[in-house]
Amino acid sequence: MRYVSILIVLFFTLVSTVHGQARPMVSANNAILMEQSSGRVLYEKKAHEKQPIASITKIMTAIVAIESGKMDEIAKASRRAIYTEGSSIYLEQGEKMSIEDLLYGLMLRSGNDAAVAIGEHIGGSMEGFVYLMNEKARWLGMTNTHFENPHGLHSDNHYSTAYDMALLMKYAMDNKTFRKISSTESYKSEKRTYAWRNKNKLLTRYYDFCTGGKTGYTKIAGRTLVSSAKKENMDLIAVTFNAPDDWNDHISLYEWGYSNYDLEKLDETGLQLYKLNKEIVEGAIKDAIFYPLDEQEKNNIKKKSFLLRKENRNHQIAIGKTIYYLNEKEIGEVPIHASIRTADEETFTKTLSVVIKQIMRVE
Repeated sequence: MRYVSILIVLFFTLVSTVHGQARPMVSANNAILMEQSSGRVLYEKKAHEKQPIASITKIMTAIVAIESGKMDEIAKASRRAIYTEGSSIYLEQGEKMSIEDLLYGLMLRSGNDAAVAIGEHIGGSMEGFVYLMNEKARWLGMTNTHFENPHGLHSDNHYSTAYDMALLMKYAMDNKTFRKISSTESYKSEKRTYAWRNKNKLLTRYYDFCTGGKTGYTKIAGRTLVSSAKKENMDLIAVTFNAPDDWNDHISLYEWGYSNYDLEKLDETGLQLYKLNKEIVEGAIKDAIFYPLDEQEKNNIKKKSFLLRKENRNHQIAIGKTIYYLNEKEIGEVPIHASIRTADEETFTKTLSVVIKQIMRVE
């Protein structure tokens, strides 16, 4: 079944071409494909347009709850929680369940009752928790997002954009606990006699490379979907709003992304020589930087290195930086560290100078 879906979307992927590069056709009103490590947008369709988002809201609910450090605490389901309409894990009033179990019910079964129970326990009230959600959104730079609840049921002032939700997923996927929950196909709570099966069919049925995500639906928002995938060394994030054929939309986006882009190392790590005026300095790049590039772009990367003046260098931190450009646009930078040999030589020279001055009693 997975391979049939891939063949179908590969056909449609070839239909539309822009600047000589095939682009996927999607049913979604709004869509985006982002490379996770760099945040580079590979494809977008009205990605900054504010729209209702339904249950993909729960990605924010989950990450705020995880970062609260209260995973082992026990929440008590309120009347408000159990009477929340829509998807449910069927909590009973007064039922006690760990935040961890509630998070699995939230992400796998999209439990609106779980969302309220989590929010009330961690935020002190649902309103208090929503405040934390909006604060997190601002901190992440989700400038076109506003939350009014932790579950995503429709409200005129509850909205986001495909771009903002990709930013959120990018951040969330850096969290080990979130990745584990999001990638879980089935989970059984000790409070239940049956297991919860993940509603994300991209993960459980349709796409072998899917690593997680969250589904959503309301009559007003339509079908919404956030997902992640990994093939070889590249992690991608896809978001679609109001997409009647969202499973195939995401497969199409991923296959297009993996066919057209490779995650390339922009520079080699290790020792390099740098020039500042007439001074030649030996420096080291410790951390490699990677960026998704298509075939044409691989030959268009340029870099410029900048060194601090000698008197301003701190060998414990960095002596400068290298900035990388694609078509004259800055795409990343890495610090240049002093090599151990350079640092030791300068330390030795300074120490020797002090000793000689003391012997000669010269200042």
